[in-house]
Amino acid sequence: MTTPHSPIRVGIVGVGTWARHGHLRVLALLPQYRVQAVYSEHRDRAEAAAREYAIAHIADSLDALVHHPEVDLVVVLNTAPQHEHTVRAAIAAGKNVYCEWPLTTTTAASENLVHLANDAGVRHIVGLQRRHAPHNRYLQDLLQQGYVGKLRSVRLHVSTHYLQALRANALRWTAAEENFSSVIAIYAGHFLDMLFTATGWPVSVLGLMVSQFPQVTIVETGEVLDSSAPDQLVLSGLLEDGAVISIHIEGGKRNGSGVQLDITGDAGDLKITNRSAFGDVGDDYVIEGAHGDNLPLQILPVPDSYQRLPASGLPSAVLELAELYHVYAQDVAEGTQAAATFADAVRLHRLLDAVKG
Repeated sequence: MTTPHSPIRVGIVGVGTWARHGHLRVLALLPQYRVQAVYSEHRDRAEAAAREYAIAHIADSLDALVHHPEVDLVVVLNTAPQHEHTVRAAIAAGKNVYCEWPLTTTTAASENLVHLANDAGVRHIVGLQRRHAPHNRYLQDLLQQGYVGKLRSVRLHVSTHYLQALRANALRWTAAEENFSSVIAIYAGHFLDMLFTATGWPVSVLGLMVSQFPQVTIVETGEVLDSSAPDQLVLSGLLEDGAVISIHIEGGKRNGSGVQLDITGDAGDLKITNRSAFGDVGDDYVIEGAHGDNLPLQILPVPDSYQRLPASGLPSAVLELAELYHVYAQDVAEGTQAAATFADAVRLHRLLDAVKG
């Protein structure tokens, strides 16, 4: 049992690439947490994580992990098709639960998890961390403070060289559309949530999803997999105040990928860029703006007051994840609900359903 001053005791389910690159490093950075137990279907991965991060317990099964008496928060990091079963087990055990986005592979299943978690009275968090990043909190404040005046248009382009026709074996599960793990499911989910947390959510959308990689080749083996998962998304629509939105998200871009966001108002403009959609060390968002008419854009540094994490050399994408964990720990300590929840995941599921038509 945690007290207001004791660390949140974590049990990890799944030790794949993102668990190792992101979660384990973040949890080691933040004093609000202590990883107590780990479970993986690949026991060697669990053993390696336990050695590197001094994790006291290696669970022999999912059931043992979720019922472990020294686990307060179950962190679900296996593949999207495995999320529903794992989250259900955590809820049934009465544990607070964090699940990576996508929450599940279908809207209906995600809706059901919201009801189950709420009925059980457990806290639930979904891995939509970009909304909590310093640049996005600053952007949201700039918009609310009227920097651009009344919004007129919002244009976002996100591209990544990942998830193209050649993929590592570790990403083979992204090829099947039913796994809801395409670049559109994952990246569109993260960036649409980031954007609309700042600007407000659309009241109407039209969209197009296209698959341009009908076959995926596994690099290590040469195996060829059929794929109908989308790798291009084009979305247009309206925000509540009448602003026009235009969004393009694409995977498999060979060169020059990254993030470009342009926001136009009746009193000014903002431009937000990043050379990477999944940032390494130094891949930070740059915010530029001009308040007035026909003026050059000037860099608007994110004020130091928006920085709230311990100093580290972690990549920028990993630090975004740390922001979500920071917010959740604050929620637990103060009884608030600021971290992204399963309900936020459902809203995103519904938006992508509307785009797909």
